[in-house]
Amino acid sequence: MTPTMAVPREQVPAHGASRPRPAALIETFRFELRKTLSLWRIRLVLVVALVGPGVLVAVMGNQTSLPADTVFGRWMGTSGWAGALVVLDAACSYGLPLLTSLVAGDAFAAEDRIGTWRHLLMAVRSPRRIFAAKALASLTVIWLVVLLLAVSSVAGGLLGIGNHPLVGLDGSVLEPAAAARGVALAWLVVLVPTAAFAALGLLGSVVLGRSPMGLLVPAVVASVMALAQLLPLPVALRMALPTQAFVAWRGLFTEPPQTGPLVLGLVVSLAWAALATAVALRLFLRRDFTDLAHDGSGRRATLATAPLVGLTVVTGLVVAVAAPGGGTGSGIERPKLEASLATSFAHLYRLQTEELHRAAVTEAQLATTASCDKGGSRLEDTGPGADWRCVVTWHLPGASAVGTAVYQLDVTADGRYVADGDGPKEVNGSFTVRSSRGDAPNPLWQLDGTVDLLDPTPKG
Repeated sequence: MTPTMAVPREQVPAHGASRPRPAALIETFRFELRKTLSLWRIRLVLVVALVGPGVLVAVMGNQTSLPADTVFGRWMGTSGWAGALVVLDAACSYGLPLLTSLVAGDAFAAEDRIGTWRHLLMAVRSPRRIFAAKALASLTVIWLVVLLLAVSSVAGGLLGIGNHPLVGLDGSVLEPAAAARGVALAWLVVLVPTAAFAALGLLGSVVLGRSPMGLLVPAVVASVMALAQLLPLPVALRMALPTQAFVAWRGLFTEPPQTGPLVLGLVVSLAWAALATAVALRLFLRRDFTDLAHDGSGRRATLATAPLVGLTVVTGLVVAVAAPGGGTGSGIERPKLEASLATSFAHLYRLQTEELHRAAVTEAQLATTASCDKGGSRLEDTGPGADWRCVVTWHLPGASAVGTAVYQLDVTADGRYVADGDGPKEVNGSFTVRSSRGDAPNPLWQLDGTVDLLDPTPKG
């Protein structure tokens, strides 16, 4: 039978001698953590994470041109909390997968390149503790960088723009305390999918050995999944990917919160993290450390990929069975968009009323409704696209006429939409409105919103 690990001859105890005890896990962890933090590239990442987001948010928030195409980007000039969410959205799209590649993707490959496995095994005397220490050290550094990104972006926003209320993705205004809780929870949420991609980095580092391809595993997987998320995939398959949790935090900024996709995304991410870590540990323990030319193997890559593909299939089937409608649709339907747009319009109409110092109204008095159509009568009113057109109607107390406003909607496959006002000019056809303090941003000009892909009953 092939041994799971070749032990150097110096480690075999003599007859009658006591077997040397493995080094303590905490000491091994501290050693791996110091070794990781001593790398110049990691120190550079820590400095950039501490300084970069804060400066970027403070500068961008005071510009006349804001990143309106980014979630919460159009509110960066009015609330310091919006900048932290803009940074979070960018980090989820690009930064965090690259970070896991840089740290976890090189955790085991570095030992192969410099040939230090023999010395490390003799010092620790436990492959399991070596694996645990490297995994914990990598995750600690990655989460430290995420913490610095959050602290820096929040500090930059509060110092550069101010502690002002934040407009949510349903048009409701969050007071500073509620906005702070939402931002903190959103950053905490993304730690879970980040851990899943860190586990993929460990797996790639174990499987591919000294090959530089191990560094690319989390980034490549994240890129492929991000491209897949842009496609009109069935809800069941979309929810089976760990990248879902990278966008599900947006549901925290609606009332009521969209918790379904968020909880499911966290569960899927935890499952990916656990399975990828378990596969990496098994392959690591079965490795022959006497082979100094170890470069991984295609067979190991196949063995590592199969369980994750199986997990995706099983998760998709479970969601398909449990989700309304079998989870075969896109989750974007006309009633959901109409309810979401009407709710957002009513909230933001009240905000515009306050800016113009008009008589206050309530959502009940406005009785706002929306009627949407996608691409004309020949197309089914479902799915993502930039060809949604909606007409919003509302009533004012004491007025017999009914107000109407037109919006062009660009709906993405993950449920986020941008509604661009198309008139009338005095309502949503202008970027600014004339207030008693001069020109002010028009909250009804463009609306950011999101729909719950798993919710079968739209709420208005």
